[in-house]
Amino acid sequence: MTSKVTYLGDLRTECTHLLSGQKFITDAPPDNQGKGEAFSPTDLCATSLATCILTTIGIRARDLDITGAYAEVTKIMASDPRRISRVEVKIIMPKNGFSDKDKKVLETIAHTCPVALSLAAGVEQVIEFDW
Repeated sequence: MTSKVTYLGDLRTECTHLLSGQKFITDAPPDNQGKGEAFSPTDLCATSLATCILTTIGIRARDLDITGAYAEVTKIMASDPRRISRVEVKIIMPKNGFSDKDKKVLETIAHTCPVALSLAAGVEQVIEFDW
């Protein structure tokens, strides 16, 4: 088992990572009857794409210094049915003089990380790099 998710009431859950014991809560967003006081489930999905990109780049780029790289994530929802229609991820890389070859490899990794490959085909993924 990977995690345990407990419904706390009032559209909130507590999520526990079983291996580490780390916990976080989720909350329904204000546009869907929630308080928006924490990540919503769809926020987590969109954010997971960015964390997966940075993690897989980090695995591949152990010989490169990517410390300080960060991602800006925008999630766009659609309705009827309510779903994520688009996730925009802008990866801001440290200005470390990456070669064109390194840039191409890392950008390919971003588009083929496990979360990118797991999202439904109907979810548009816009991944941009700021080198």
